[in-house]
Amino acid sequence: MGVLTVKIPDDLEVRFRKKILDVYGVKKGALGKAISEAIELWLEKHEKSGKQK
Repeated sequence: MGVLTVKIPDDLEVRFRKKILDVYGVKKGALGKAISEAIELWLEKHEKSGKQK
Protein backbone atom coordinates (compact mmCIF):
# COMPACT_ATOMS: atom_id res chain seq x y z
CA MET A 1 0.00 0.00 0.00
CA GLY A 2 1.16 3.48 -0.82
CA VAL A 3 0.91 6.47 1.47
CA LEU A 4 0.03 9.96 0.25
CA THR A 5 0.14 13.04 2.42
CA VAL A 6 -1.73 15.94 0.86
CA LYS A 7 -3.13 19.31 1.82
CA ILE A 8 -6.55 20.30 0.52
CA PRO A 9 -8.80 23.24 1.34
CA ASP A 10 -10.72 22.80 4.60
CA ASP A 11 -14.13 23.23 2.94
CA LEU A 12 -13.32 20.50 0.40
CA GLU A 13 -12.26 18.12 3.16
CA VAL A 14 -15.47 18.75 5.13
CA ARG A 15 -17.66 18.21 2.05
CA PHE A 16 -15.75 15.03 1.14
CA ARG A 17 -15.92 13.54 4.63
CA LYS A 18 -19.66 14.31 4.93
CA LYS A 19 -20.35 12.60 1.62
CA ILE A 20 -18.25 9.59 2.65
CA LEU A 21 -20.44 9.26 5.74
CA ASP A 22 -23.57 9.42 3.55
CA VAL A 23 -22.26 6.77 1.15
CA TYR A 24 -20.23 4.38 3.32
CA GLY A 25 -21.19 5.25 6.89
CA VAL A 26 -18.60 5.02 9.64
CA LYS A 27 -17.02 1.79 8.41
CA LYS A 28 -13.30 1.31 8.85
CA GLY A 29 -11.45 2.10 5.62
CA ALA A 30 -14.21 4.30 4.17
CA LEU A 31 -11.91 7.30 3.66
CA GLY A 32 -9.28 5.22 1.83
CA LYS A 33 -11.94 3.57 -0.31
CA ALA A 34 -13.42 6.93 -1.31
CA ILE A 35 -10.02 8.43 -2.09
CA SER A 36 -9.06 5.40 -4.18
CA GLU A 37 -12.31 5.74 -6.10
CA ALA A 38 -11.67 9.46 -6.66
CA ILE A 39 -8.15 8.80 -7.94
CA GLU A 40 -9.41 6.07 -10.29
CA LEU A 41 -12.02 8.45 -11.74
CA TRP A 42 -9.41 11.20 -12.16
CA LEU A 43 -7.06 8.79 -13.94
CA GLU A 44 -9.82 7.53 -16.24
CA LYS A 45 -10.69 11.10 -17.20
CA HIS A 46 -7.10 12.11 -17.92
CA GLU A 47 -5.87 8.90 -19.48
CA LYS A 48 -8.75 8.88 -21.99
CA SER A 49 -8.11 12.43 -23.13
CA GLY A 50 -4.34 12.08 -23.17
CA LYS A 51 -4.15 15.71 -22.10
CA GLN A 52 -1.80 17.02 -19.49
CA LYS A 53 -1.88 20.39 -17.78
